[in-house]
Amino acid sequence: MTTTKSYQTAESCTTMAQVRLAVDTIDEALVALLAERMRFMDAAARIKPQRAAVRDEARKAQVIGRVSELAAQRGLPDNLAAGLWEQLVEASIAYEMTRFDVLHAGDGDVAK
Repeated sequence: MTTTKSYQTAESCTTMAQVRLAVDTIDEALVALLAERMRFMDAAARIKPQRAAVRDEARKAQVIGRVSELAAQRGLPDNLAAGLWEQLVEASIAYEMTRFDVLHAGDGDVAK
């Protein structure tokens, strides 16, 4: 997915209206990206053969570690990114569990 930056830089803003417009534009892009990310959770729920495979602590640590590194490279506090991604990954796991249960109902692997 490519996004087009249609706002000015933070450094060039001179009014709160400009700041708010940029923030609203960024929020819209973030929501679109998060929705796309969740579609991949749908795919994971469809592809994984067992419900137990949904929670993968090693992968979770890998994702959060990578995001922390990316955040540090971009000047975003890595602890902020790590905290946000902790919540995002946990919400994604919960969503994927629910989707797995729906998609695999009747195949004998919907353990509660």
